[in-house]
Amino acid sequence: MPDSPRVWHWVKVTADKSAEEAVLDALGILDSNGTEIDTLGKKGRTSLEIVGYFDTAPPENEVRKVLNRAFELRQANRDKILSVEFGSVAEQDWLAEWKKHWKPTEAGNFVIAPPWDLPENSNKIVIEIEPAMAFGTGTHETTRLCLELITRYYVPGMSFLDVGTGTGILSIAAAKLNGESAVENFLALDTDADSVRAAAENAKLNTVDGVDFRHGSVTSESAVFDFVCANMTIDIIRPMLALLVSKTSDTLIISGILTEQEHEIRSNLSDLGFQDPIVAKMGEWIALSVRP
Repeated sequence: MPDSPRVWHWVKVTADKSAEEAVLDALGILDSNGTEIDTLGKKGRTSLEIVGYFDTAPPENEVRKVLNRAFELRQANRDKILSVEFGSVAEQDWLAEWKKHWKPTEAGNFVIAPPWDLPENSNKIVIEIEPAMAFGTGTHETTRLCLELITRYYVPGMSFLDVGTGTGILSIAAAKLNGESAVENFLALDTDADSVRAAAENAKLNTVDGVDFRHGSVTSESAVFDFVCANMTIDIIRPMLALLVSKTSDTLIISGILTEQEHEIRSNLSDLGFQDPIVAKMGEWIALSVRP
């Protein structure tokens, strides 16, 4: 018998357009695998639908709690939410919806685009991402922050470690900065095996060779790399922060951190001897860069 299609669980928030960022923040905090936005197909309409997709259905009470928190952070009016719905969809249907809404996104020297909507004559480095699996597409603020910091600090020839690689977009971006030079000592790790497979496929799509995509995470046995990226969440980053620092010889970038958590992560870095990290902000998210 053929395998049943993968099922994604979704949370659909219908809200006023002015609440879009607050809703997206909430879905990010809930660790959604991907989002889509539908303007409901009518010109002049002031509401939209924002859908977040998940491997497992998030508890309804947790969704509403996080929405309230996100709206407080944005100082947005909670009454702008018109409805919150829950459901599930087969992967094939989900992919069809992706193609309707995902557009190219610029970040640093890069533009992230799906294969069916590649920009022409762009002066930026184009990265194709095929959303065959929902592990991020480079449109989230945390990924864009990392791409901007890679643009700023990565030097061609540096070795590169990507912890929590997702679609592999950060490794692919750094590899592309090497131009025609061979990529050496590039390692991309993720604890989700499906994500690792998707990242490897995206590397092939971008004709990027030399990145070693592996199932797993950084350990004390891991090698030291010039440049290290960890785009996850603070609850994952905090316990491994000292380890990440020890595996970095030049530049460490961490992201997936809310602005309200800046003091906490700064304190963690201070305990490790870093008093003044470089902080980049976008919306309610930050990324930090330190040099051991």
